[in-house]
Amino acid sequence: MKRKVLFLCTGNSCRSQMAEAIVNARMGDEWKAVSAGTKPAGYVHSKAIAALAEIGIQHEGRSKPVDEFHGVDFDLIVTVCDSAAEECPVWLGKGKRLHNSIPDPASTDNMDDFRSVRDAIIREIIPLLQKYH
Repeated sequence: MKRKVLFLCTGNSCRSQMAEAIVNARMGDEWKAVSAGTKPAGYVHSKAIAALAEIGIQHEGRSKPVDEFHGVDFDLIVTVCDSAAEECPVWLGKGKRLHNSIPDPASTDNMDDFRSVRDAIIREIIPLLQKYH
């Protein structure tokens, strides 16, 4: 049975979307990833989609509110921004909560920053999930 992980950030337009897509593409046999935001932007940033496409991942996510997942049991809830970690101090469902701060590439809108975030997710989040196999 696949383990479930929720990636949580503020806008759910960049970091958490990329984490969801990368985990589903690279670890989909073991993990089912979803993402949400404490204050969803309502869109997935086009440069996040482009950064994923550069490594062969096609992602058609949608920006979702965290409320959509209340009552869902996850094995892990990973906050990827400091704001989300502060705004969502208690998760009402089951699951271990972890924090991994990743800078917001939308704040600069520079494609290299989106690539850096993508690479940080691969470098930091994949091993994090491998520990929970």
